[in-house]
Amino acid sequence: MVWLSDPAVAAVPVRERGEPLVDLRTVAALRLDSRLADEEGLYAQLRLGVVDRLVTAQTLLPPELKLLIVEGYRPQALQVASFESAVAESRARSPQAGESVLRQMASMRSSPPEVAPHVAGAAVDLSLCTVDEIELDLGTAVNDTATERSHTDDPTVNATARRHRAVLAQALRGAGLVNYPSAWWHWSYGDRYWAYLTGSARALYGPILP
Repeated sequence: MVWLSDPAVAAVPVRERGEPLVDLRTVAALRLDSRLADEEGLYAQLRLGVVDRLVTAQTLLPPELKLLIVEGYRPQALQVASFESAVAESRARSPQAGESVLRQMASMRSSPPEVAPHVAGAAVDLSLCTVDEIELDLGTAVNDTATERSHTDDPTVNATARRHRAVLAQALRGAGLVNYPSAWWHWSYGDRYWAYLTGSARALYGPILP
């Protein structure tokens, strides 16, 4: 399993495409959840190429199901705070561990800011819902990393959740996105992690900084 803290991921070069962020609130084909909504609406922003692929993924789902978008773009400052908190939690559990080990442990729950797909507008946290916007059981809540049940292929989740994860994965992979294995809800396109997993020579999107 390759973590976002792996130096090989950070070593992937970026050739920035300069694509704009698209406001998902204007994309009728996709459902948007407001649980992480911010005043500026940044949670609802994604690169154009990612949005196009999500719309494609929606067409690959059974007609009674919809993608439910929870979070897209995440500002750098928020990502830094998230990762530092994850490192602190890892240090509290393993006080004798070295810094590189702590960063790897933390990266199971949060991405190092320098390679974070959300900061590039290239990652989306999402779930599945019915056409009536009733969220399906996928084993854990989105962003619940308290146990390994958040891992996409964790065998301890119930059969219904495993089936729903498989349906979600088939549609998103079919549209060209990749999953981060410790978070069933986290998918990306065009970032360094995507480039590393797909063997692409370079990433398409770098951090969007204020």
